Amino acid sequence: MDMALALAAEGGELGEVPVGALVVDGAGRIVGQGRNAPVSSSDPTAHAEILALREAGRTVGNYRLGGCVCVVTLEPCPMCAAALVHARVDGLVYGAADARAGAVISRTECLDGSFASHRVWHMGGIRSLECLELLQRFFRERRAGAP
Repeated sequence: MDMALALAAEGGELGEVPVGALVVDGAGRIVGQGRNAPVSSSDPTAHAEILALREAGRTVGNYRLGGCVCVVTLEPCPMCAAALVHARVDGLVYGAADARAGAVISRTECLDGSFASHRVWHMGGIRSLECLELLQRFFRERRAGAP
């Protein structure tokens, strides 16, 4: 989670919502990483998880990422949760819950729904206060700078 938080902070400094993600293989190696980049890339799908999954797929040479775990600072949205299912990652570890758009436990349960073709185990709340504070500070500073 340290590395995911560092990626999130980097993104926040660049004006992106501070979310960072890693994909770790069964041997503990980081095979993919990403930080939010929809603003800088003009790509609405450039969420941290998506970028980390893309890099992981290139690294391992397969879009199927069985044996891997995604570590992310914020509960994934529906798009990212669906991508985790389609990538067939084994698990998800996330920091802060997202009461607004979280698709793991907060708003909906995309990883546990009967429609999911693959089950992804998940564990949330890991260093959630640090993850949440990073997000809150980012939005507080943006509001303070707004006219």
